[in-house]
This record gives sequence, C-alpha cells and structure tokens, in this order.
Amino acid sequence: SRRTPPRAGSRPLDRSPSLPVGAAAWSFTEDDFGAITITLQRFLHEANARCALIVDRSGQLVATVGETPAFDATAFATLTAADFSANDQLARLIGESDFSVLFHQGERESMYLADVARRVILVVLFDNRTTLGLVRLRLKAAVDELARIFAGVFARGSGQQPAPPGFLAGAEDEIDRLFR
Repeated sequence: SRRTPPRAGSRPLDRSPSLPVGAAAWSFTEDDFGAITITLQRFLHEANARCALIVDRSGQLVATVGETPAFDATAFATLTAADFSANDQLARLIGESDFSVLFHQGERESMYLADVARRVILVVLFDNRTTLGLVRLRLKAAVDELARIFAGVFARGSGQQPAPPGFLAGAEDEIDRLFR
C-alpha cells in the first residue's frame, strides 16, 4: 500500500514492520512531531532559510516545515536518501566512515543536508537571502536538538531508554576541538 507523507501540522507518520528490509520500525507522537516542528521553525527563523525537510534513510518524507516546496517533495525525499547513501559509499572508498553533511550550491538555490541520529536526514533549502555560514552556524544546535528528540523516538521503538541529555556532548566537543 502507498503511504502519504505528513505535512507540518498533520498526523505523525507511522513506521510499521511492513517497511522494506533495512527500514527501522518506529513512530512518533504528536508531542514528538510538535517538538520537531518547533525546532525546525526556530532554526529556519535564525538561519533565514526557506524550508526544512526531515527524510528517513529509506527515502520517506517525515516532515516539511517552512515554505512549501515548489516540487514533488516525495520524489525529492527519495532522491535525497539516495544522494546520502551514494555519498556514504564515496566516503568509504576514500577511507572515511561516512560524510555527516552534504552541501549542494546552485546559482539561486542551495541545499544543506545533515545526518540526524544516523537514521534521518535534515535537508535545508535556502537562497541568497542567507549565507552558507549562517546556515552552518545555526544548524549544529538544531541537529543536536533533533538528535535528542529522535533518540527518544527510536528508543521507544526498540524498547530501550534514550541516553541522558549531554551524554555524548563532551565527546563531540572534544572531536570538534581536534579538527580546528
């Protein structure tokens, strides 16, 4: 059966075991959806970006916040997941485990893709009303918050408790310092 992806403000997408092999079973509550939406709205405002989409690694559109895309968002989600997967393979070929962010720059429109909790992709669409630097600056806080929200979602789906807030913060900060 064909699933219809939700739009901001709609009911949450149900992730059931009938998904293709490799797709995880998970679902989120109205509260989760609200927290995701608020996080993305705040990010879009702070970064002056146009639109944010959450896509799972199997290519399902999970959420869209901001300006309504002028294209087929479902097809876009599928291509986004394929793009991220292809770049993971490219990373492995050069000895990296993955690329956690991707950036595509066009003449008028650009997009920035970021891994969230190793299970979903945040896609940010922006134009010349903002800069790549501002998007990147504001993105880290948004990705951290989304990772916290999705950790709870995924933990409920697997029956595990999420890691306490800030559990990996020290390690992430240390890794950031190593590459400055």
